[in-house]
Formats: sequence, C-alpha cells, structure tokens
Amino acid sequence: MPTAEPVKGVAARRIVIAAPQSGSGKTTLTLGIMAALTRRGLNVAPFKVGPDFIDPGYHRLVTGVPSINLDGWMCGAAFVRESFVRHAAGTDIAVIEGVMGLFDGIDGASDAGSSAQVAKWLKAPVVLVVDARSQARSAAALVRGFAGFDPELRLAGVIFNNVASANHESILREAMAASLPEVAVLGCLPRDPALAIPSRHLGLLTAEENPLSAEFLAHLARVIDRHLDLDAILALDQSDQSDQSDQSDQSDQSDQSDQSDQSDLSDLSDLSDLSDLSDQPVRIAVARDAAFCFAYHDNLRLLKESGAELCYFSPLEERALPEAVSGVYLPGGYPELFAEKLAANRPLKEELRLAIEAGMPVYAECGGFIYLTRGVASEGALHSFVGIFPVATRMLPRRKALGYREVELLGESVIGGPGTLARGHEFHYSEMDEMPDGVERLYRVSRKNSPLGQEGYRYKNCLASYIHLHFGSSAGIAESFVGHCRAYRTRSLT
Repeated sequence: MPTAEPVKGVAARRIVIAAPQSGSGKTTLTLGIMAALTRRGLNVAPFKVGPDFIDPGYHRLVTGVPSINLDGWMCGAAFVRESFVRHAAGTDIAVIEGVMGLFDGIDGASDAGSSAQVAKWLKAPVVLVVDARSQARSAAALVRGFAGFDPELRLAGVIFNNVASANHESILREAMAASLPEVAVLGCLPRDPALAIPSRHLGLLTAEENPLSAEFLAHLARVIDRHLDLDAILALDQSDQSDQSDQSDQSDQSDQSDQSDQSDLSDLSDLSDLSDLSDQPVRIAVARDAAFCFAYHDNLRLLKESGAELCYFSPLEERALPEAVSGVYLPGGYPELFAEKLAANRPLKEELRLAIEAGMPVYAECGGFIYLTRGVASEGALHSFVGIFPVATRMLPRRKALGYREVELLGESVIGGPGTLARGHEFHYSEMDEMPDGVERLYRVSRKNSPLGQEGYRYKNCLASYIHLHFGSSAGIAESFVGHCRAYRTRSLT
C-alpha cells in the first residue's frame, strides 16, 4: 500500500494500546509504557478512546498533562482528528489507550465508537495486550484472528500479559514466529499482584482517591523496561502510515452524516488559535475535586475558546463560589461517597441555590445533577444537598444505566435551542425518585434510533441530566452556554 507523508505539526509517533477484551491489563500496560517513556525524557501525549473518565485521570498523574478522550461515535472523525492534532502537537509520542475490546463499539455491525475506528482515522499502529493466562499456542490463534479481522487496520505488535514462566514465554514467542511473524512480540509481562490497581462498580478507583505512589510507578516502569522492548515500540510508527483516509471517511459517514468535515489529518496541521469572543471573558465556576472529577477536557477547552474564564472550586472544601462568576458547571463524579461532607457545607449549598433562583446559568451532569437534588439517602438517613430538584437519590447494588445516548433538545436551554442534537454517555448505579410532572423535560433521548424517553430537567436557567454530553458532538453547546452566562452578567450589571 502507498506510504503517507508525515503529518506536520503533530506527534511524529503514535500507538494505540488495545486488547481483545476488558480486563486484559491494557490500563496497567498503558500506564507503564507512559511512565517508562516519560522517565526516558520523552514528551508523552496521553489519550483515551471512548467516554471513560477514570483512566484519563491516571494518565494525567503519570505524564503530568491532561489526557484527552477520543470518541468516534460521540464526536465524529473531524473532531477526533482535530482534537488529536491540537493535543499531540510538539510531543514525542502519543500513547492512546483503547476501550473494551479492539473492535467493540456501539453495535455489532460497525466499528463506530471502537478503538479500531480511532486507530484507522489517526493511521496509528495497534499494540494488542493479550492475557496469556491459561493459554499457550492458542494465544497466537487469537492474535491471528484480530490481525485479519479488518484489513484496513494495522495490528503491529502484541504484548502478552500474565505470563507464568520463562517456558510459557518461549512457547508464546515460538507460536507467534511460526504463525504470524509479521506481528512483533513486544514483550511478555509476568504475573505480578503488586501491579493491581483497586477497582469498584464504576471501574478503577479514581486517581483523586487512589493517587499511585512514586514507589508503585517506579516499580511499574522498571517492570516495563525489563520485560518490554521499548525501542521496538517507539519504532512501530515512524510516520510510515498507510493512507486510509478515503475508507475511514466513508465508514464514518453512515453513522455521523451531520459531521461533514472528513478531511485528512494533514489538513488540520495549520490550526490557528481561536480568540475570545469578547475583551472580557465571562467567569464560569467549574466544580473540581474528588467528588466532581468527571469532565471531558475538550469540554473545558471549548468553553474557554468560546470566551469563558474557568474558575475551579471544590464543593468539598470551599464555602463559597469563586468571586464574580456568571455561570456554574457541575461535572460528574462520586458525590455519594462524600455525601456527609457535601451535606455539611451549608454556605456553599445556599449560595448555589440562591444563584439558581436568581437565574444564573447552571449546567450539571450525573454527579453534578445528584448534587442539585434533595440529597442522597443512605441507611435510612438523607444527606441533604442543594435541593433545586425535589427528588432524593439512592445507590443501587446493580448498574442502573450504561451506554451511549443521543439527545434532541425540545426547547430553549442554556446549551442550545429546540432541535439541537448532541451525543453523550450514561453510566451510573444510582436512581432518583420520579421527577414531578411540573419539572420541565428538555431532552428527547434515544440510543441507535430507539426512543428512551425524556430527560434533561430544567429549572429557570439550570439544566441537569444523568447524561455526560460531549460538547464536541454539537458545535454550538459551549458557545451557547458561555453566551447565556454573558447575558446573565450583563443583566446583573444593569
């Protein structure tokens, strides 16, 4: 196949770390590779395929820079490429952690939302992390199946995890050499319980709750250095990438017909910075602490590019909103784990309630939505929250909702007008009392064109939902929210 020219203005090298299935060890391997390359003095740009918030927190902890979500179904090819270009520019290598299994996405008939889709769009070689526990030559058969499943995808290497012994490693390497010599064996990682990262119902513990110690990261980097061929990993992508833009663009158009800009990566290399929309950016308070830590970095970027000055605050620690703010963004997180402390912060709850009553624009999602309800019920007691929405929240032993969501706005709101379409993701183990009929519903929600009912609750200029919307899925969301905040500031000054 023809060789593409190097992409100017972005990372010269990029790799996607994927796996046949969740639980194969790709997060641990990704963190280890990031840590080892960072310790070599390389500038690593971290990325995560899909809607996950937890893994990017660990990427940031290891590399020292924000990790960026790349989601093909929510945002489409043009936005994914543009975001990659912006955040990979000037780095030595972009390390992109996949989601679930390599080909897993929104359905069984396409690669929409999958790691494979993003890898093809970015022309990135894929490294497959295979849990070799309880298999030997069969592991090579598994890799062979993945290597041949999509001819447009370049599966360049494999890392075997949970290798039991030197003999086990020898068999794995022999099987690969005999049946699939074109796929490099980049390393065999032995079983090591010391590398386990604690988890719970929503996945790994967050980096805020479980900051990996320097000792853990040093041990992980040593293991990676000892058992993986980092030089071979760095050599996988030297801008010798097959030009697959035509094929990937055509496959995307059926799922994201409204995302018309399907340009090649090289067309995005000369991006100019967007100027603020006014000489005086509008100040927007953004909750950020261990209870509210789930926000897409690109959502924050788009708000700033639309003219916002973001003022971060902690509902756990601070007793007042930042000064002179004209709007509030309450992202998701784990408020139920900190319910008692959040409930005890009465001054902040009261200030936020009064701000909403005064018409200040507020956008809240998932955990932020929960914070605006009456509170979280636990063991017969109610930990009281802001109380804008007259329902209580309770945690469940089983998952309540999981999956991609498409939203159509039914009326005017702080994030757009009627007919606005946006995409997001929902994942929670909590449920609320039935919302009273008097509370306006603004979202018509669907998944794969199947109606899921109405959600997205509005009170005055406050909009709250369980759905984490990606602002990159709809061009006007960030601009609309900033515009409403600016209008509120103007009204407040007159």
